[in-house]
Amino acid sequence: MTSEEIKQTYSMRDILSRCGLPQPNRAGFIQCPFHKGDREASMKIYEHDFHCFGCGANGDIFRFVQMYDGLSFKDAFLSLGGTYEKPTFESKLAIYKAKKAREMRKKEEIRNREKKKLNNDLIDIYRDCYRKAEPFSDAWCDSYNALQYQLYLHEVYAQEEARKTLCSH
Repeated sequence: MTSEEIKQTYSMRDILSRCGLPQPNRAGFIQCPFHKGDREASMKIYEHDFHCFGCGANGDIFRFVQMYDGLSFKDAFLSLGGTYEKPTFESKLAIYKAKKAREMRKKEEIRNREKKKLNNDLIDIYRDCYRKAEPFSDAWCDSYNALQYQLYLHEVYAQEEARKTLCSH
């Protein structure tokens, strides 16, 4: 696998997971593993590179692995699956699995976003019906019950997201 193929296969998030580091916060920051005394997240994680605003460390996935593991470029390249010969079946399989895993994560994120949007839309609709209906009428009761169920689902989705966030850190 060439260096470009490795860069296409692995994102910085994959490298962080591989090194056992927490995933970035919503703004894309983590605590820098390269300098001490950092209580705040000062390293910005981009799709294929990083930059620390505290110590100035920056680079791509190879540079990160070099700095984190104390390796030369060649050793970092080889540790990420790089080869200087024709790719083997195992390396092709690793690339394929990494791509498929990334695609599945993206699809799941899209599905979850759509599910949350639909849930919020239904909450708005049932809230409007609930407010407009005569209290204790059939329409009012139906709207109230449907609203309570959608609010329950909203809470379940929020707990799932919090659990995923905790698991990724």
